[in-house]
Amino acid sequence: MKFDISELGSILRQEISQYKNKLDVTAVGRVVEIGDGIARIYGLQNAMAGEMLMFENNVKGEVFNLEEDSIGAVIYGDYIKIREGSDVHSTGQLLSIPVGNELLGRVVNPLCEPVDNGPAIQTSSTRYVEFDAPSISQRQPVKKPLQTGIKSIDSMIPIGRGQRELIIGDRKTGKTAIAIDAIINQKKENVVCIYVAVGQKESTVAEVIETLRKHGAMQYTTVITSPASDIASLQYIAPYSGCALAEYFMYEHHRDVLIVFDDLSKHAVAYRQLSLLLRRPPGREAYPGDIFYLHSRLLERSAKLSDKLGAGSITALPIVETLEEQVSAYIPTNVISITDGQIYLKRDLFLSGIRPAVDVGTSVSRVGGNAQVNAMKKVAGRLRLYLASYNELLNFARLGTELDSAAQSQLDRGARMVEILKQPQFSPLNVGEQVITIFLGLSGLVDDIDVKNVAKFAQDFLQRLSTENPAYIEEINKSGNFSDDLAAKVTDEIKKFKEASKLMS
Repeated sequence: MKFDISELGSILRQEISQYKNKLDVTAVGRVVEIGDGIARIYGLQNAMAGEMLMFENNVKGEVFNLEEDSIGAVIYGDYIKIREGSDVHSTGQLLSIPVGNELLGRVVNPLCEPVDNGPAIQTSSTRYVEFDAPSISQRQPVKKPLQTGIKSIDSMIPIGRGQRELIIGDRKTGKTAIAIDAIINQKKENVVCIYVAVGQKESTVAEVIETLRKHGAMQYTTVITSPASDIASLQYIAPYSGCALAEYFMYEHHRDVLIVFDDLSKHAVAYRQLSLLLRRPPGREAYPGDIFYLHSRLLERSAKLSDKLGAGSITALPIVETLEEQVSAYIPTNVISITDGQIYLKRDLFLSGIRPAVDVGTSVSRVGGNAQVNAMKKVAGRLRLYLASYNELLNFARLGTELDSAAQSQLDRGARMVEILKQPQFSPLNVGEQVITIFLGLSGLVDDIDVKNVAKFAQDFLQRLSTENPAYIEEINKSGNFSDDLAAKVTDEIKKFKEASKLMS
């Protein structure tokens, strides 16, 4: 009896197809060692670096080390529930988190599970925690400003949408305060905000959340928190989870996103802990050799996308804490070299009452005037140089040298300008208000007012202008220009207000 080979092949294919969807081909390994959020696993020969693993009790993990006879994995969850000898299942997938509009207004952990005692979060989309940064062809230059509402920053160190601007300084110098002010100022700017707290005290994070709620900012903000009490693996993954959520809004909804990483110093320490536990070779200050790549692959994901991809953007404000103003330390220099500028906060300025304590000499924005409206460029174009020369002259005057009238005049006006740039926390100003305030100081119209009264005079004048002539401020906000005609009108208003103030006093 003869068989037709093609007929036999079709019969075999038909028989195999019946079992194709019933076979469980999931690889199973066994935990041989567990502790400190790290597991050593035997039996997963085909595991890939970065692959997601499922331990018992639905605890997630990720493959980190691929060794000759075992793999090293980090655990994202309660590792106390995992025992030596328990089964581990490979998933064949990269680590991903749920993303969506449902996360706005919520406080979640790095796996996007709620920690605010609210209802469970149900989303229809997920994104990989690790994702390639957009290429050069997928980006466009940073041109549109992201207003922080802080006079000293928007005038001298402007931030554009799609930029990465580092906030750096010693402990307790107001780094987080600047980031929170920037988030609060996005209320009318249609910008989604994400605040990632890494290694912070839980009381500090609770205070930030309460501040955001009080100022109505939580409705467009997601807080991702991995406090100091969390295991190092969750602290390590938190910034990447925040970035994945930001990418959802940028790629899928073409939105502008502001993301704050508070702070990357503690993030680097968490990664160092993981690496040492996994017995990776230590380098400088015991950090692993890929510590630079840790932050570069995170911050490079911030960009202004091309019009073809929807022109969305992610603006990153990473925070780095220095010790005794050592900007040249390992992690600070790494992050400075990755970012597009830095806002340096100095302890001496903070303690002397200059807040925000921005050091104009060390702070820089590599985007510069491209991220400013024309009105701000026109008024504040020479402000940075003016303050730099003022500080130099001030140091010279401290030596007791006699100054000529021109130098003394510059010193007096500089002191008044410093007072005008002071700004209380949680009181952001719109562009029009900032332009008029800086114009007030640089025009010399307040040179005859006592230095200690200048800040109050500027505040009172703005308040009067916004009630009696709000059209002046609105014109700057809408057009982005500060014409000579408008400048003359504002000058008249300042003179009238001065006369009224003199009569009142």
